[in-house]
Amino acid sequence: MNVSIPERLSGGASQETWAFAAITPAGQVPLILRRAPGGDFERNIAAGLSTEAEVIRAAGAAGVPVAPVRHILMPGDDLGRGFVSDRIEGETIARKLLRDAAFADVRRRLAADLGSILARIHAVPPASLPQLATLGPAETLAYLRAELDTCDPPSPIFELAYRWLVERRPADASLALVHGDFRTGNLMIAPDGVRAVLDWELVHLGDPMEDLGWFCAMPWRFGRIEAPAGGFGSRTALYGAYEAASGGPVDPERVRWWETLASLRWGLNCRSYVALFQSGQDRSVERAMIARRASENEIDLLRLIEFGP
Repeated sequence: MNVSIPERLSGGASQETWAFAAITPAGQVPLILRRAPGGDFERNIAAGLSTEAEVIRAAGAAGVPVAPVRHILMPGDDLGRGFVSDRIEGETIARKLLRDAAFADVRRRLAADLGSILARIHAVPPASLPQLATLGPAETLAYLRAELDTCDPPSPIFELAYRWLVERRPADASLALVHGDFRTGNLMIAPDGVRAVLDWELVHLGDPMEDLGWFCAMPWRFGRIEAPAGGFGSRTALYGAYEAASGGPVDPERVRWWETLASLRWGLNCRSYVALFQSGQDRSVERAMIARRASENEIDLLRLIEFGP
């Protein structure tokens, strides 16, 4: 089978994304290669690209909209770590999704649609999944503590937020499949609705309220602070659709805890990209540009601690 010349796509904070097509007697088949940077580098908090591909297959079988996985890379492919999936048409750029007239109709229902999709993700049968890490509140706080200890110089606001989270740590919840990075930018959306949930590299077993808190965090509203559900709509629409789709009752206080943790986690991620860029492991422009956003999360954390979401 022949393929077209791959084209590196822009965007993506952690993995390489390449677009190409398989050339078959029946015509061209548009495909995507999702690959570790340089072929081999994977963050230690990631599930691993082969595991990610298996989870996508299980989620798709459970009715979650995904980009179907065609092939998981093998050593003989000489491409490093990654997988090949169908190329789904749609838009992921938040600025367009939140402002362009083409998405005006779908914007009105996206908060509810995404609540229903999250409920489906959290209902994926554990028996259909590969082995995944379990990351509840305690495990996540331990990871953040280790990250905070590497901050040079340290951030007093990050330390304050960490103490707030420790003092209010919720009890462990029933485990469910958690996407781990469910947000605008990781959703392929067309004018007729959500086409696919993308980028499952942080998938794990944990508290389903984590995904709701992450989706509502300030960085993923992209300026539309009055619309906490990803910049699209209200918590009422998001939570109501989630519960109606049998995701179970939403606990607003747990969501608030996870939303606060999300701002701290993203702030630490932004700071970590400086070291990643300087080390030469990933010299992409995206890495360097994201690093500058750490200060935004300090402002968000102060607001969350003082006033709530």
